[in-house]
Amino acid sequence: MFEEYLPLTMVGVLFAALMLGYPVAFTLGGVAFFFGWYGFGLDFFNLLPLRIWGVMTNFTLLAVPLFVYMGVMLEKSGLAEDLLETMALLFGRIRGGMAVSVVAVGALLAASTGIVGATVVTMGLLALPSMLRRNYQPELAVGVIASAGTLGQIIPPSIILVLLGDIMNVPVGDLFLGAVIPGLSLVVLYILYILAVAGIKPAWAPAIPADERAAVLGPELLRRIAWGLVPPLVLMVAVLGSIFAGIASPTESAAMGGIGATILAALNRRLTLAALADTVRTTTRLTSMIFIILVGASAFGLVFRGLAGDDLIREFLEMELFAGHGALMVVMTVLFVLGFFLDFIEITFIVVPIMAPILIDAGYDPVWLGIMIAMNLQTSFLTPPFGFSLFYLKGVAPPSITTGHLYRGIVPFVVIQLLALGLLILWPELALWLPNMAKESMLGQ
Repeated sequence: MFEEYLPLTMVGVLFAALMLGYPVAFTLGGVAFFFGWYGFGLDFFNLLPLRIWGVMTNFTLLAVPLFVYMGVMLEKSGLAEDLLETMALLFGRIRGGMAVSVVAVGALLAASTGIVGATVVTMGLLALPSMLRRNYQPELAVGVIASAGTLGQIIPPSIILVLLGDIMNVPVGDLFLGAVIPGLSLVVLYILYILAVAGIKPAWAPAIPADERAAVLGPELLRRIAWGLVPPLVLMVAVLGSIFAGIASPTESAAMGGIGATILAALNRRLTLAALADTVRTTTRLTSMIFIILVGASAFGLVFRGLAGDDLIREFLEMELFAGHGALMVVMTVLFVLGFFLDFIEITFIVVPIMAPILIDAGYDPVWLGIMIAMNLQTSFLTPPFGFSLFYLKGVAPPSITTGHLYRGIVPFVVIQLLALGLLILWPELALWLPNMAKESMLGQ
């Protein structure tokens, strides 16, 4: 009887160890080793080197360090600072204009870098003091910055979409295409909420004073637009356009993005030897973290399937209680709740390989499911107590910003993300229209 529920015991031990603060990669590997040895003996792990070799030689996953490099290098180039100043001037005449500019910059940085931490920290340093100085309500200011920074999770090129594509065996290009409309829809919902708040409570989100805007009209504004907006737009077209047009694979376009980011840093006179060394070190550290977790997850997945854990979960989700969309709702709820306690990478490598194949076998479109999972995991950056965007922002916020401000500020934006997730469930075409249209155009040729 105990052996039948050994996979669930394995999962319970894993989460208990993670809650105690043990490192994720070594916890995954250690739990897998103990339960694999108990269930099958050491010979069972003869299969593990082949799985790890498959991970390390995967051409698709090579896009991860390249996109990380691109994002870190763009952070060094001063692109975010130029974008924020330019957007604030363009939207400053309306109430809530600075908050709208933060969302627009978050979307552009998401499409240029996809690095959530860098975006939140940069905007926290640059935009938050300015918003507070202009008497923005603290909760609205921190909520906008934290949530806009998470757009890099859903707007391509997104690292989570690359990882999901590999785990779910879905073309990354299809996931990138499928994420465009849901990502832009989320941006629109954020902006509509900000404008509604500014209309109902004008004192919470005042416009930029006219004298400030007048000081940079004419040639100066054109210069800022040319240097602040054109470079990221060119980079977006080069990276995403090459993927969508079928000219380059995601890995090849990531390499092109890395070169483009380096050129932008050089044009902004930020490409120093120290900046390059710092970029390489950060890229190596983040990439190593992702891949060592992936190795641990491979060991965990091997043992979990060997113990027939996937069959146990499949039987649970196929119960009459979860008929219709019930199984999907259970999985989405589990992912959302885990986001309160675990990082998106951990959830991706632990839960998705177990749950996704069951839902795909049940008839759900893998592209749509991948976008649903990515948007769901986006909330993990905002939900306390372990929302990483909250940690990033708290670390750079002025002393007047309390943890209470952060927790209250993100509530409306988490609700908006769940609303967007609900719209995606009701209208799958939001995620499937662009990939289907691209396939039809390729067949037509």
